[in-house]
Amino acid sequence: MAIDLKALRADFPSLDTGLAFFDGPGGTQTPRPVADAIAATLTGPLSNRGVTSPSELNAEHAVAAFRAAYADLLNVPAGGVVHGRSATQLTYDFSRHLAKDWKSGDEIVLSRLDHDCNVRPWVQAAQRAGVTVRWIGIDPDTTDLDVSSFRRALSPRTRLVALTAASNVLGTKPPVRQIADLAHEAGALVYVDGVHYTAHHLVDVPALGADLFVCSPYKFLGPHCGVLAGSPELLDTVRPDKLLPSPDAVPERFEFGTLPYEILAGATAAVDFLAAVDPGTAVTRRERLTHSMGSLHGHEQTLRTRLEEGLQALGSAVTLHSRAADRTPTLLMSFDGRDARQAQTHLAARGVVAPAGSFYAYEPFTALGLEDPALRAGLAPYNTADDIDRLLDGLSAFI
Repeated sequence: MAIDLKALRADFPSLDTGLAFFDGPGGTQTPRPVADAIAATLTGPLSNRGVTSPSELNAEHAVAAFRAAYADLLNVPAGGVVHGRSATQLTYDFSRHLAKDWKSGDEIVLSRLDHDCNVRPWVQAAQRAGVTVRWIGIDPDTTDLDVSSFRRALSPRTRLVALTAASNVLGTKPPVRQIADLAHEAGALVYVDGVHYTAHHLVDVPALGADLFVCSPYKFLGPHCGVLAGSPELLDTVRPDKLLPSPDAVPERFEFGTLPYEILAGATAAVDFLAAVDPGTAVTRRERLTHSMGSLHGHEQTLRTRLEEGLQALGSAVTLHSRAADRTPTLLMSFDGRDARQAQTHLAARGVVAPAGSFYAYEPFTALGLEDPALRAGLAPYNTADDIDRLLDGLSAFI
């Protein structure tokens, strides 16, 4: 496994600024091929979808290529790929779609580890339907999900279990497959927020046990949009409110209004970019993604080790809240007696971008009693050892 990091970084115009970016969990920098794909699609020719003119066919191709790319990335059928404006929008949509069939006495199970995108839509849908919400807790010592609390929350009345595949602030990766198997035994659907997970691991939706899986391409080098994936057979049982003349076929029935063809093209280009990072001798795109994502995972883990060792060397002035044994290269930290916003400002003056906040992770911050704001440093494919050293030097000067 070998990544040509110099060549990879050359595709990111924003890196020419000399900034070191650690804000990938909030949105990565964008490579030139993604921007080129967006521009080429917009300048077309381009029309609404159809089968007559070249401009109509370009729109059809953008949609088909997008579904095929995310089928390969997520290991689902192309007919199970749904575009949305964001993961939040898609989750709100599906909370309304699914809650149509809930009734008083039903229950859903949510996770204290999750971004609010995968919490509030379900809480609000449950309130409207008169459905009880139960919770999976967090072990405060390890920051892992407490699976025993899930077993207590699960019952024959459970209709849905919603959880993250990786925490956007702590990096914790819960045992999704174990939880999904238990949920399925109880007859519940499993909705997985894969927004943070997809940026760092090759996704296999069936292997995770997810019935519905949502991610955001802008977290892994693409444009701002969301993607939901599931089996076409399951999606065919879900009936959304929609305009009468709009398509009723899956997945189009869930995509309201004209699709943003240029954004779809950019999202496709992001998948192709990832597949080309280190494809080895692989032939199919899924195989190239497997090889490339494996190399990127190794690269990020090496950098994570360097960063963690450097933070440990700074001593007790830095508290690292990311402690789970199985987690992504995303570190949440606070500083003894100092406001994390001051650290963010101090680092920015040194050309290091590392944001402070709670990052929509209301439940984890509340459950663990974390101080808001905290500083989050997340690694992305374009980060280097020099970036790590600049971050550590900046923090050393700050504390």
